[in-house]
Amino acid sequence: ARARLDALVTLQGERTFENTMEGMEAVTEKLSIAMGVVGHLEGVATTPALREAYNHVQPIVSAFYTGLTLDARLYAAVKAFASSANAKSLSPTRRRFVDKTLADFRRQGAELDAAGKTRLEALDVELTNLTVRYSQNVLDSTNAFELVITDEAELSGLPEGVRVGARASAEAKGVAGYRFTLQAPSYIPLVTYADSAKIREKVWRAYNTRATSGDFDNRTLIAKILELRHEKAKLLGFGDFADLVLDDRMAKTGKVASDFIERLRVQTEPFFVAENQHLAAFRKELEGGDAPNLNPWDVSYYAEKQRVALYDFDDEALRPYFSAEAVLGGLFKIANTLYGVAITPWDGATTWDEKVRPYKVLDRDGHWLGSFYVDIYPRETKRDGAWMDGLITGVWQDDRKLKHLEVLAANVAPPQAGKPALLNHREVETMFHEFGHLMHHVLSKVEVRSMAGTNVAWDFVELPSMIMENWAWDKATLQSFARHYETGETLPDELLEKMRRAKNFRAANGMMRQLGFSAMDLALHTHYAAGLPGAITTGENAETRVMHYARDLMAHYSPIELPESYAMIAGFSHLFSSPVGYAAGYYSYKWAEVLDADAFTRFQSEGLLNEGAGRHFRESILSKGDSQDPMDLYRAFMGREPDETALLRRSGLIEKQLTA
Repeated sequence: ARARLDALVTLQGERTFENTMEGMEAVTEKLSIAMGVVGHLEGVATTPALREAYNHVQPIVSAFYTGLTLDARLYAAVKAFASSANAKSLSPTRRRFVDKTLADFRRQGAELDAAGKTRLEALDVELTNLTVRYSQNVLDSTNAFELVITDEAELSGLPEGVRVGARASAEAKGVAGYRFTLQAPSYIPLVTYADSAKIREKVWRAYNTRATSGDFDNRTLIAKILELRHEKAKLLGFGDFADLVLDDRMAKTGKVASDFIERLRVQTEPFFVAENQHLAAFRKELEGGDAPNLNPWDVSYYAEKQRVALYDFDDEALRPYFSAEAVLGGLFKIANTLYGVAITPWDGATTWDEKVRPYKVLDRDGHWLGSFYVDIYPRETKRDGAWMDGLITGVWQDDRKLKHLEVLAANVAPPQAGKPALLNHREVETMFHEFGHLMHHVLSKVEVRSMAGTNVAWDFVELPSMIMENWAWDKATLQSFARHYETGETLPDELLEKMRRAKNFRAANGMMRQLGFSAMDLALHTHYAAGLPGAITTGENAETRVMHYARDLMAHYSPIELPESYAMIAGFSHLFSSPVGYAAGYYSYKWAEVLDADAFTRFQSEGLLNEGAGRHFRESILSKGDSQDPMDLYRAFMGREPDETALLRRSGLIEKQLTA
C-alpha cells in the first residue's frame, strides 16, 4: 500500500480520474481486503496467536489509514485533479466521489498544521487500541461467566429445547448438570422463562455488569474513549463528536438526530406508561395484591406470561416450524422473486469451521454476482450477536467486474438431540434483517469501490435490512417455507394469527428501549463529553462518573428502576468496539426504521412479492450504494420524502389506538 501511495503522489504528468482517483482506491484495496478477512477471522475463529498478531498489526494499519488523509501530497494530487479540465466532464457518480473525497480530507484533518496532524494520528491510533481492547474485554467477560445447575427443580419454566442445549453445553465442558452462559441463546430464555427469580436476577446482573471488573474492566476505557473522541472533534473544527460523525450522514448534526429521537419519545411515552401499568397490575392479578413490585429481571418473565394470557401465544411453539434450513430456503426464494437472483451452494469453497456453509448468487442472466458464507452457530472463538460482513466489495465497470463476498453470521442454538437447529420468530426476524444487508452488498453495481455496497450513510444503511423484516410477518411468505420439522405440517393459521396479533405487544417498551440507547449515545458524545453544566454526575473518578451518567439517563427509558450497579454500556459493543462504529449513530436504527416502514407501504399497496416493486427497489436502492445522495435514492423509489407516521402506525403508537 505504501509503495502504491508513493507511486501515486510522485506521478508526473497530467492528472486523470484513472491515475489519481482510481489510483487512490487501489492504494488500499489489497490491504482493506486482507484486514477485513483477518478481522473477520478474529471475530469468528479467534485463537490466542491470532489475537496477538491482530492486536500487533491493527495500530500500524490504523496509523497508515489515518496518514492517508493527513498526507499533503495526496491531498494536493486530489485537489489538482478536482480543479482540472478532466474533472469537469465526469459522470455524476465520479463527480460525487471527488467531492466527497475532498470533504473527507478536510473532515479528517488534511488542512491541519503539522502539530495538529501529529496529534490526530496519535488520537486515531490510541482509539483503535482502546476500542479493540474494549471489544475483547466484552468477549472475554462474557465467556468467563457460566451457571451450572444440577437441581432440575431450578429449571422450572424453561422450554425443553433450552434444557437440551444446556445439557449439551455441560457435556461439552465435561461437567454434570445444565450449563448456561451469557450468550444470547442461553441468556434470553433464562430471563424470559425461568420461574426462579433468584436465577433470573443472577444472570441479569451478570449480563448488565459485564466487563466492569478485574482484567476485563471497560469502565476506564469508556471514559478515555469519550475524552479522545471529543478532543478529535474539536481538533477538526466540530463542536462535538456527534457533529463530526453526522456531517456526511442524512441527519447532518447531533441536534437533528436528538430532535428526531425526542419526537418519537414524546409520541411513545403515553403508551409506555400504560403498558408498564398494565404489566404491574397483571402480576398482582396473577399472584395477589401483596405481590412485590417488579424488578428489572422480572420484566421479560412477566411480560411473556402476560403475552401468553392475552394472546394464548407462546413464541416457543413456533420453533418446530422454523428450522434454520427452512428459513434460509425461504429467504432465498424471496430474493429470487423480488430481485431476480438464484442462490445455490458454492461447491468446493473452504471455510473456517465445518458447520459454515458457502453459497453463490447468480443474476437473471446467469452472471455470478458474488458469494457468501452462512455461519449461524455459537462457538467460544466467535463473538456474540448477528451481523453481515462484506469481505470483498466488487467494482462494476465494463472492463472490470469483481465478485462480492459476504458473511451472514448469527448465534442460534445448534442442532441437538437429533433435531435440526430450530429458531424462534425473533431469530427468524434477525436472519431476515441480516440477509437484507447481504442483498444490499451483493447487488451493488457501483463503479467506485468505496461508494459501493453497504458503504453508505449509517442512517441509511439499515433501510435494506429492516425492510426485509416485514416479510417475516407475512402469512403467505411464512407459510411458503415454515414447516414442522417432524411432520412437514405448514405453520397453522391459528398459530400464525396469534403471533401476528401479539406483534405489537409492549411495542412502546421496545421503542423506548431503542430510543434510550440512542439518547444515551448522543448525550455521551455531546453533553457529557463536552463537560456541560449538569452533565457530570457524582463519582470519584471519570469511570465512575460516566457509568452513573449513563445509568441515570437510561433510567428515564426503563420500565423499572435500575440498580446502582447497572452498567450495560460496559458491554455496549455498538458504541465502543471500534473507533467510530455506531458511536453517535445508534439513532440510525430508528431513522432507518422510519424509512423502512414508509417504503414498505409501497409493497403493501402493490403486492409484497410484486416483481416490479422488487426490481425498482433493487435498481433504486440496493444497486446504487452511495453513488447518489440517499435522500435522492429514497425519493426515486417512493416519489417523496419519508413520513414518520408510518412507523408509529405500524407499531400501534398513535393516539386513536391509545384511546381505544
